[in-house]
Amino acid sequence: MLMDVVHHPGGAAVVTLDEQQRVCLLRQYRGVMDEWLWELPAGKIDHQEPPLDTARRELQEEAGVTARQWLELGLSLSSPGVFSEKVWLYLAQELQPCAQQPEEYEIFERHWIEFEEALGWAKSGKINDAKTVVGLFRAASCL
Repeated sequence: MLMDVVHHPGGAAVVTLDEQQRVCLLRQYRGVMDEWLWELPAGKIDHQEPPLDTARRELQEEAGVTARQWLELGLSLSSPGVFSEKVWLYLAQELQPCAQQPEEYEIFERHWIEFEEALGWAKSGKINDAKTVVGLFRAASCL
């Protein structure tokens, strides 16, 4: 049997929770879908770096914060019948502001949304990005 497989180095996504119980969500344009999607700060693993290092880098680049407290929330598999991608999920708390450094090619708006509201968006389908839905529900089970 011949199968098409897309190999991917993997990624990391971060549920970023501030002291007011708000989560950082990006409203990001995705050209492949030709639409704006609600997503967690996330990105691709660079050169076999540890997933937590990827999460820390993406948190700074996209959310403009660093975190003192990290909790691993497990893996999300994007589409295991076709993609080899594994996305490591993290909960980041005890945040400190830093310079936001987005990649030049990224088009997004950063928003801080009440965690319960974001969870409601995941339940209703307003958020339909897989890593974001899984990350929010896993974080909810820890809080």
